[in-house]
Amino acid sequence: MTIRELDETYFEKIKELFQAVFSASPWNENWSKEQLDLYMRELTEVRGSIVYGLFDQDELIGMSVGRVKHWCEGTEYFIEEFCIRGDYQGKGCGRTFLSLIGEKIKERGLNTIFLMTDRTQPAYEFYKHLGFTELPELTSFVKNL
Repeated sequence: MTIRELDETYFEKIKELFQAVFSASPWNENWSKEQLDLYMRELTEVRGSIVYGLFDQDELIGMSVGRVKHWCEGTEYFIEEFCIRGDYQGKGCGRTFLSLIGEKIKERGLNTIFLMTDRTQPAYEFYKHLGFTELPELTSFVKNL
């Protein structure tokens, strides 16, 4: 397994991997091509965007779409989307990928990985198992108009 920083030449592959992972159980998300394209452009074209890919040989099997975020406590890598291809899940690839990401961001002088996940999804226990700390003082709000 190797990690690479991805550029715009991987845009279509990033979308394909995202669609494959998040349209499957347990997420079952239904993204139109147009909405997915807009969403991924929004994440990957923002200032400070860093996209990492996990590869098995030359095959993209994981991705982390995030950005550099400057905060009062330091500069962090804020992961917006993280996934491992379904047939590679449960085999230590996610753990390896996050470890490699940690090494890469330390080289950039970043000191924290920040991410959010749904408490009802398996990823919640995965991140806790890897030593991520839940921030109980944070919550999310939404208001449909």
